[in-house]
Amino acid sequence: MRVVFFGTAPLACPSLAALAGSQAYQVAAVVTQPDRPKGRDLQLQPSPIKSEAIRLALPVLQPERARDPAFVNKLEEFQPSLIVVAAYGQILPASILDLPDHGCVNVHASLLPKYRGAAPIQWAMLNDEAETGVTIMKMDPGLDTGDILSQRFTPIQTADTGQTLHDRLAQIGAELLLSTIPDFISGKVVPRKQPQEGSSYARKITKEDGRLNWHESAPSLWNRVRALTPWPGTFTTMELNGATRLVKVWEATVEEHTEPLPGKIIRADKHGIVVGCGANALRILSLQLEGGRRLTAQAFLTGHGIKPGEALK
Repeated sequence: MRVVFFGTAPLACPSLAALAGSQAYQVAAVVTQPDRPKGRDLQLQPSPIKSEAIRLALPVLQPERARDPAFVNKLEEFQPSLIVVAAYGQILPASILDLPDHGCVNVHASLLPKYRGAAPIQWAMLNDEAETGVTIMKMDPGLDTGDILSQRFTPIQTADTGQTLHDRLAQIGAELLLSTIPDFISGKVVPRKQPQEGSSYARKITKEDGRLNWHESAPSLWNRVRALTPWPGTFTTMELNGATRLVKVWEATVEEHTEPLPGKIIRADKHGIVVGCGANALRILSLQLEGGRRLTAQAFLTGHGIKPGEALK
């Protein structure tokens, strides 16, 4: 079966590799976003999917806009029987959705209709969900509103971060994709409408989402630290040597504390920096001063005098 693959973000890489490694599919082309400037020197960098496609020796197309008629005409030349989409970053027009014999299927990292949109993994953790998963859906013109073909669940574990959950869901998505396509093509799987109730939208995460509001509860802040690791990371500010410095919080745990003391340092020792919250307290285990390197709390305290009673903001 001839397949064209649309993807951009790292989540899509295992799905592309799985398709390319299967004798049942011929990946005729890979479509991804154009190279974008990144880093301090703003040099153009390929998307993770472009790098993966090059590794797999697959043709790459990089239209600025997928709905560009010239690109759609180019896509028709590949005569795909199926288009597979995973974390591509653009809504596909009807001219593409209707092009393959079997339409377009999407690998989405949530249990639809929950968390449609750009950041389902982070928002599931931010909202303290007990579980999440992957949905393979048949695409329509809406934003993640297509009919469900299959789903697979996974618990969100206390040790999970946004990165570990991402990696697990990426692998689950690749496995579920390969098991779903044959049943979908044969008609064994009948697409089912998404439920009307329970839908939610997972907007794109911004750097400002990483700011820790110490008036929130400690469990809420703990979820934020985990969900936004490694990007954009969570941060707060503290006074050091008379200057306000930004500090990135990498790892933390929840600690019981009866009195609400938002932002106040309760203890600072080799076991961590305990900060009061709107409810309970957060023990910071590793952190990074702006411009510095990541340190354990104990190592950080060796170089920076922080005392109980001081405040983070």
